[in-house]
Amino acid sequence: MELQKGKRHQWTLFKIREDIPKKWYFTGVSAAFILLLLIWILLSNLKLVDEVFLPTPAAVVASFLAALSSPEYWGEIGISVYRVFMGFLLACLLGIPLGILAGTFKLAESVILPVSEFIRYMPAAAFIPLIMVWAGIGETAKILVIFIGSFFQLVLMVADDTNRIHKDLLYASYTLGANRWQVISKVIIPAMLPKLMTTMRLIMGWAWTYLVVAELVAANNGLGYSIMKAQRFMDTESIFVGIIVIGLLGLIIDRCFAYVNKKLFPWAEGGN
Repeated sequence: MELQKGKRHQWTLFKIREDIPKKWYFTGVSAAFILLLLIWILLSNLKLVDEVFLPTPAAVVASFLAALSSPEYWGEIGISVYRVFMGFLLACLLGIPLGILAGTFKLAESVILPVSEFIRYMPAAAFIPLIMVWAGIGETAKILVIFIGSFFQLVLMVADDTNRIHKDLLYASYTLGANRWQVISKVIIPAMLPKLMTTMRLIMGWAWTYLVVAELVAANNGLGYSIMKAQRFMDTESIFVGIIVIGLLGLIIDRCFAYVNKKLFPWAEGGN
């Protein structure tokens, strides 16, 4: 009996798209990070990879703690967070209304989506020379790189979120006497908000990936700049520290989005 129960429990861990106990989920997360750390320790401590290319975890931790004890490094973090959030907010302010418009009206879709589809395949780094001509080499240029990298993806994803709203909701609102604006403001936007939060969460992740690209634009501060400066001096520990700090900041922001989504929309799949 106990054997059969154990087999049933083991089988539930591998059911397609089924929830598993939290302890098993966190066991999987812990195992993945521990395995990655063990591989790193073996490769670096056994000198299978030269320490110039792969420093030991202990050296990276020491460099990490030294960086966090420096007020200057916190300044680098602050300026990078500012650039990411400004580029992200600008993309949201312009991209969300355009995405809703494209997902609501076919005429708007014909104007907005083909252009967005075309430009989104262009790497943001390719726009750097133009951005430097248009906006110079100040903060505006760096924010624009992050904006361009996020904006067109956001428009397409918001349009898709809007299109996913079932037409039965629209027909029901028309039956109840709603006009066009009421359908948009009272039905479409509230219905898409959980998915919109998930989309914004994904776009924020992309905004962080464009940070280093943005800070290639004649930067003299920021996390991306510190990584590029460390690369010139073959300071691999500092490169690892910069990458880890960016990853941690992104993870913290991602978890904040997930928490807010879960609190605001606990009934929705995107709130999990």
